[in-house]
Amino acid sequence: MLNRLKNLKIVRTLKNEISPKLRWLMFASDNKDKSSSEYIKMVTGIDDLKSNSDEMRLEAMVREQLKEEFPNIENMKSYELLVDAVMHNLKKKQLQATDNIDFS
Repeated sequence: MLNRLKNLKIVRTLKNEISPKLRWLMFASDNKDKSSSEYIKMVTGIDDLKSNSDEMRLEAMVREQLKEEFPNIENMKSYELLVDAVMHNLKKKQLQATDNIDFS
């Protein structure tokens, strides 16, 4: 009986209408880790943050560039470590560049 109620169109519509409150109540009852992606998705309703998607695109670009410059590198054991090191260096340089910006 309860499963049939969940599938009714009016129940799905109500769920979508009160979605922000419902997501907050679901989070409050679960009390998940606030730094997790599940928490962000549950509270905001956004699947992926722009900063995360930008980082994923950058990592894909790094992987593609490494594959172009070094054929068959993706089959080596140290490939993931190399990708992580390049990403770390890029983020470090980006932070250093933003430290030098004067916002006044």
